[in-house]
Amino acid sequence: MNATEGITVVKLGGALLDDAAALAMIARTIAAFEGPVIVVHGGGAEVDRRLAAAGIVSEKIEGVRVTPSEAMAEVVAALAGVVNHALVAALQSAGANAVGLTLTDGGACVCARKTMPAGLGRVGEVVGGEGALWLGLVRDGFVPVLSSIGAEADGALNVNADEAAAWVAKAVAAASLVLLTDVEGVRGADGSTIGVLDLAEIERLIADGVIVGGMAVKCRSAASAAAASGVPVRIASWRDAGALSDGSRGTVVHALHGVGGVGRRRPGMVVG
Repeated sequence: MNATEGITVVKLGGALLDDAAALAMIARTIAAFEGPVIVVHGGGAEVDRRLAAAGIVSEKIEGVRVTPSEAMAEVVAALAGVVNHALVAALQSAGANAVGLTLTDGGACVCARKTMPAGLGRVGEVVGGEGALWLGLVRDGFVPVLSSIGAEADGALNVNADEAAAWVAKAVAAASLVLLTDVEGVRGADGSTIGVLDLAEIERLIADGVIVGGMAVKCRSAASAAAASGVPVRIASWRDAGALSDGSRGTVVHALHGVGGVGRRRPGMVVG
């Protein structure tokens, strides 16, 4: 197997990024992981703090953060600055050779303004590119750490980190994508984690108002990545030390209806 085969893309977010001990734990897990890893991260809590300090009201539409032009400098400082630096430092301390980047550094991908839903401001999405820079870094033994900041001709864009991670997984033909979040997966009405979901079931539950907000974005991104790569995607908790290496942890998302389906059990409301 060559150095770029079997890549695992790991998306980090949630309260993990505010917990130094947890961050050190996940950094050690990634550093010890058998196989190449690319990390993609958000950092909503740090963004919220910086926007509040700047007197900018923070709001979301369908789980996506509205980013007016005046907020973009704070978003970039939070994600590409504070959070990215903290992750790189934690990984370096754990023994991983980490490199901090934004999505569009080195021309790795192309981003454009996201137009739907309307009114998002400087929110972007990845529309092209091949990730050659990331593959080169992995080949040379580095762990790329990507903040979810993109750019177009007129400036920086705020890209949803779950969507960014899904695209990165497609671009590098990853063997797996793991979205590590604050919850153990998509939970059922009885509080237990649903083992498997597919795209049709996800859309039904979103339409019914069961899966909402950030978790709706997360599930759709997971299904999109699964469809493009043919590899199931997992949503799991960073609090579970075995979640990265154990494929049975969390909720596995497939693109195709009926692949290990969930039957008729109705999950309770989950907000990411």
